[in-house]
Amino acid sequence: MVFRSPWILLLIPVFLWGMWYLSRRRYDGAFQFSSIALLLEAGQTWRTQLSFIPRLLRQVVVVLFLVALSGPQTVLEESRVTTEGIEIILAVDCSGSMAAEDFTINGQRMNRLEVIKNVVSEFIAGRKHDKIGFVAFSAKAYTICPLTTDYQWLTTNLGRVQLGMIEDGTAIGSAIATAVGRLKESTAKSKVLIVLTDGINNAGSVEPLTAARAAQAAGIKVYTIGAGTKGYAPFPVQDFFGRVIYQNVKIDIDEDTLQKVSKITNGLYYRATDTDSLKKIYKEIDGLEKTKIEEVGYREYKELFVYFLSAALMLLLLEVLLANSVFLKIP
Repeated sequence: MVFRSPWILLLIPVFLWGMWYLSRRRYDGAFQFSSIALLLEAGQTWRTQLSFIPRLLRQVVVVLFLVALSGPQTVLEESRVTTEGIEIILAVDCSGSMAAEDFTINGQRMNRLEVIKNVVSEFIAGRKHDKIGFVAFSAKAYTICPLTTDYQWLTTNLGRVQLGMIEDGTAIGSAIATAVGRLKESTAKSKVLIVLTDGINNAGSVEPLTAARAAQAAGIKVYTIGAGTKGYAPFPVQDFFGRVIYQNVKIDIDEDTLQKVSKITNGLYYRATDTDSLKKIYKEIDGLEKTKIEEVGYREYKELFVYFLSAALMLLLLEVLLANSVFLKIP
């Protein structure tokens, strides 16, 4: 049992001492007698022997009132939240090459960006207490969503990312540098950046390896993912009549640079050639980046003051009845 205002309990001995002190004081009776010797010889009855009961009841009532006033409670339930202690930035390439439709979902061919958004959404849903942010990049890198635990808002912003929303190009170094800027001041136990691209760094003012060293200095682990089939990929284009046709286009990925970026930061490099392998990669990263920390989340209390207050009122009523009947005193 715990108390909201335990200091009130310190008043109990003060009140009891005061009541004892007042009871010890002698008062002159309303009727004066020349001698009470004859009464003393008559002996004591059970009423006189038990005359202390009303006074005792009053003391118990005071104690119960003070206990009720101190706010007694009992803990009904204590939740323990397991947190990961991790902050994650997801950086996704949304350059023109991500329009290649070499991935599928449920047998339907879709472009790389839409499939990646779908897989990343599943990854986000699998995390519980981490702060996650999102960076989209092409020729430039932008923070679409800062670090947050509002996964619904994060997923909504992820869904708004479209091809062509940023000037075309592939600024891998800028994407890493932008994420580092978001994570470098973090006090999280683990800081992670997951960079997905299907191209070669050809834009931005920051080289990928330079950005990787900045990430290493900030204690950020970088996982890199090269997305896309090896060789040629079907790329949708419009013909003279406005119809969508597919051309096989060779899209190169700078795997050597991505591997070096991950190695510098003690991360890993992955190659995703289809939807299944992409899902497995994010699932593997999800499993690697979990450090459980148990914390007390909340406590649910049951108020007990009503029991003490009810008992005090019943004893007070009993004391009044006894004092005015069985133990009635002549003034």
